[in-house]
Amino acid sequence: MKRSLLAIATLLFAAPLAAQVDVGYPPPNSPFRDLEFKHEITAFGGYYISAKDPAGAAPQSAPMEGIRYELTVGGPVQFVAKIARVNSQRQVIDPLEPRATRDLGVQKWPLYLTDLGFSLNLTGPRSWHSVVPVVNMGIGLASDLDKKDDKDPFNIGTTFAFSFGGGLRIVPGGRFQMRADAGTWIYQYKYPTTYYATTSDNTTVLGPKVAKNFWKKNLGLTLGASYLLFR
Repeated sequence: MKRSLLAIATLLFAAPLAAQVDVGYPPPNSPFRDLEFKHEITAFGGYYISAKDPAGAAPQSAPMEGIRYELTVGGPVQFVAKIARVNSQRQVIDPLEPRATRDLGVQKWPLYLTDLGFSLNLTGPRSWHSVVPVVNMGIGLASDLDKKDDKDPFNIGTTFAFSFGGGLRIVPGGRFQMRADAGTWIYQYKYPTTYYATTSDNTTVLGPKVAKNFWKKNLGLTLGASYLLFR
């Protein structure tokens, strides 16, 4: 009887181990690798896709570049800080001129985006086949540094911005990685009252039904190279 009980116990203990070997991976062959480093600094570049606005006066789509810093705060979660410059331009308008002469041409109009937030590794604190899919969200500022034109009172100024997005980190091992990200910045446009004023040809830049302020979603696609620090 004792031998029978011992045999049954041995089988019960050995079965899960055998199943684990069959469906699992020996450590050297596992597709998962622990992420060794806690900090990363990324230089990135890409393209900013501006939302269209009714007046056509907001900063337009343009190349962008920036710096991103991440700090692992626990498990799969990172604190994220970003700053980016969009090399934009916009159509300048004199809203008090008639339609035929109100367009004053295109001017360079850089836009700056900053945000603080958190990102989450969807594979946990490890990579899968050297890839880490991530999602992120944050809050910050969008600003044109209060740039103005004497004849056109429209500008972005400095306003709150909300951001969210996702991407892929390519972590081959060592202190370098590549990443690709897609993000959205949401911030507010405000039109000056003169955009609704009637001019000498009885026209206006904007009709009375167009909102004076509203939120717009603007997209960004970037590629970056990262240097990893501190285990």
